[in-house]
Amino acid sequence: MPYLCALVYSDVRARKQPSYKIPAPPANLMRFFLKALTHIPLPILYGFGFIAYVVAFHVMRWRRDRAEFDVGNAFPEKSPQERARIVRDCYRNLADTMVEAFWGFGASAAALKARVKFADAELIRRAIDRKQTILLLAAHHGNWEWLLMAAGANFPIPIDVVYQPQRLASLDEFLRNVRCRFGGKLIPRKEFVYELLSHAGEPRAYALIADQTPRKEDPKHWTRFLRQDTAFFVGAGKIAKFLESPVYFVSMHRDRRGYYTVRLDVLAEPPYEEVDDAVIVERYARCLERAILASPADWLWLQKKWKYAKPVPGDDKAYTEGVPARVRL
Repeated sequence: MPYLCALVYSDVRARKQPSYKIPAPPANLMRFFLKALTHIPLPILYGFGFIAYVVAFHVMRWRRDRAEFDVGNAFPEKSPQERARIVRDCYRNLADTMVEAFWGFGASAAALKARVKFADAELIRRAIDRKQTILLLAAHHGNWEWLLMAAGANFPIPIDVVYQPQRLASLDEFLRNVRCRFGGKLIPRKEFVYELLSHAGEPRAYALIADQTPRKEDPKHWTRFLRQDTAFFVGAGKIAKFLESPVYFVSMHRDRRGYYTVRLDVLAEPPYEEVDDAVIVERYARCLERAILASPADWLWLQKKWKYAKPVPGDDKAYTEGVPARVRL
């Protein structure tokens, strides 16, 4: 629901409005309401999630046309019924993620550990033993809201997440408090470079949700992704070289409702000589594509990944690197 609230609020703010402004809810009331949701049992929350799904998908058709268009471009070989099911299940899974997030915001470390398993935990522990800083590249796939909290509950290392602060101050304050209960913190995007310099040499983990679309004016890497020219953020290579840190792709598989397995793929490891930023981004894109193809409905198709077209096709450097092999310990 935090992500859903932010998306809906930004959608409303972005539309042309009359001269009056839409008032934000009182901060105290917002905090009380959000905190109260964290104490509701998960089975009941799933009922609330189903209502949210019905309203968003069937009544409002919120972003549905765009999601159907993107799924159609990504899976032209599938039948209309199969593509419709992917879109429908995406909304259902988002509703589950929404209510699971609130349950997780009030859950104990033991409860989260029981529901989120790390299949490749040895990679993280090895980096911790070596006193290395770790760079984690995740995506809006599975339950990304549980990822930070479950990792903080499992590993004795601060995990800092780069994020975009919410426009609603009370919502942003609530999210910062509950997401960081087990260590680490949320770093506003504009302060990330300062944080890197401030904590250089201190072993910690930095996590980025890297499947969002850069602004048109931002540096970007273009690649073919799900049969479409797609822009991805760049910079992971420079960060990895500065920190001398391994870079892992983090995928989250939904085993069944409310239970997940996290897997890691090695995108790059030190020692670094020359790190081509685009190579790491390309490997990330290939790993993410593989995860989406394995479970399309678990990706957030509502995020408008393809906001603009590639300006000059064919000018980008081509990379032939394949998907990194699955980690075997």
